[in-house]
Amino acid sequence: MNALLLAGMLSVLVATPSQTLAAPPTLQQANAALQLGEADRALSLLDALPASAESHNLRCRVLYALEQWDAAAAECEQAVRMDSSNALYHLWLGRALGEKADRASFLSAYSLGKRVRDEFEAAARLNPQSPEALSDLGEFYYDAPSIVGGGDQKAYKVADDLARIAPARAHELRGRIAESRKDFSTAEDEFKKAIALDPHPAFQWTVIASFYRRRSRWSDMDSALNDVVRLAQRDPHAGVALYDGASTLIAARRNPSLAVHMLQLYLGMPIKSEEAPAFTAWLRLARLQAQSGDLAAARASRAQALSLAPTYKPALDASF
Repeated sequence: MNALLLAGMLSVLVATPSQTLAAPPTLQQANAALQLGEADRALSLLDALPASAESHNLRCRVLYALEQWDAAAAECEQAVRMDSSNALYHLWLGRALGEKADRASFLSAYSLGKRVRDEFEAAARLNPQSPEALSDLGEFYYDAPSIVGGGDQKAYKVADDLARIAPARAHELRGRIAESRKDFSTAEDEFKKAIALDPHPAFQWTVIASFYRRRSRWSDMDSALNDVVRLAQRDPHAGVALYDGASTLIAARRNPSLAVHMLQLYLGMPIKSEEAPAFTAWLRLARLQAQSGDLAAARASRAQALSLAPTYKPALDASF
């Protein structure tokens, strides 16, 4: 064989192995797909990985986004069994069980409610510096009946703990507690304090906008959501606020054109989050487009949702 040709072949084999052997998938890639709303890709990546506590937790979160609550809880339970010292795993198990409880019969909801409490308390105990764990625990306490361990005083204690690490979140929690007690003036004041303290206030504007919706204060709601749009266009991390703001408008059945605008802004952002699954945003956009009579756009948006999450039942059931 020609020596020059042989040397060239060897140089290709030695210098460019990445071109001949694909790199194995990683948990980081699966998480990135989850954040982007690419549910199908995230599950495919996880299927190719060995089982671990982290992979079960990630699979739980993908299934949670897909609204498959039973399957999500089973995966989160496996993550906790494999690593019971991880606060994040307990937090997500509590969330998945909470969704199951919301849809269960009274007796099942009672049993699940106690398990939700246990998981949220474990998450807060294992990581007392986690705003997410404390916020979820505080929300459980003020929202749940005393028979499963709820109670306003417990919630206020959590708010005090939260104030030391995330003051804005503490005011938000106090506002929610006050609203649950029908102390609407205090609730509004606390929500406004949260806005003033949050370095990324767009989300807190959605919190108070949702409060105004529940109080039928439509002009205040509209003003708050306009602030969300203004702030989100300057803050690439504010996409969830746009998604939540659109959800508030959809729940209020008001200003669908602004809801469409907010969803389109979110879907066009490079940074997305599992808190606002892109495939859910596409389906909500499709429904709004269908309501306006633009069936072609609605079908295209639904197709986008299914391209990201082919097993997402609400999108499969939608007909435009």
